[in-house]
Amino acid sequence: MDWQEAEDVRDDLLHICDILGLSYIDMGRIFCYRTEGSKARAYARTWAFPKIFQRALGVQPAYVIEVISRYYDKLDNDNKKKVLIHELLHIPKNFSGALLPHHTKDRHLGRTAHQLFKEYKKKMSNF
Repeated sequence: MDWQEAEDVRDDLLHICDILGLSYIDMGRIFCYRTEGSKARAYARTWAFPKIFQRALGVQPAYVIEVISRYYDKLDNDNKKKVLIHELLHIPKNFSGALLPHHTKDRHLGRTAHQLFKEYKKKMSNF
């Protein structure tokens, strides 16, 4: 498996956070990679840095957003943005290093991602 830094993904994430006002996302602690040769069936994944490792190593919370090249790179720009919004929603507002699940009793990540994408598109059309 080959991992490469993904500056294009980072740029898209910066833009999305700016447009949607996701100020709790510390982009200085988000690392973006593109994977070639992964067996994963997802378009992208968000990796956490658990609290125990943060304490043991004396570092701040961080996240890796990985895009799976064979699926993600074939998407059009809108669908890429949807995938990235979905991945950002796994990051809790306290930016603790934990991950939020897809479903809770109060929230469905897919629906929230869809609503935020609609908001993103609306704000982009006003530019």
